[in-house]
Amino acid sequence: MADKNKILIADDNQANVELLEAYLINLDCDIEIAVNGQDAIDKVASFSPDLILLDVMMPKLSGFEVCQKVKSDPKTKKIMILMVTALNELGDIERAVDAGTDDFLSKPVNKVELIKRVENMLRFKDIENENERLRRYIEGMDDEQGPE
Repeated sequence: MADKNKILIADDNQANVELLEAYLINLDCDIEIAVNGQDAIDKVASFSPDLILLDVMMPKLSGFEVCQKVKSDPKTKKIMILMVTALNELGDIERAVDAGTDDFLSKPVNKVELIKRVENMLRFKDIENENERLRRYIEGMDDEQGPE
């Protein structure tokens, strides 16, 4: 059986964190909380999340900065990032995409939309992991057979 997926919720607003946790309670996932941008970077290293629900407006480092750091590091670039933000200007969306976000969701968050996006992103991540496992397996078979 596969390990549980891990979700990091990075938001400095306790009410938002509690709401997101409540919405995700029925998903079979481990959830960790980060209370600011630097805490999010630290938790990425210690918790190794599969998905980050990332607020944009946070102290220490913005969500844009966190996203850019995660996506520019070869060890963490495959972590899925869903930016959850009250910002919805076109420039903010473009900035999120430039930072490397995989998707974004506007506040106030709709529970059904959040759950479906999280499920889809985690399913995509699981498929990518399986493809990588199969690729390594096939390469191993090729190595054992040697040149023809």
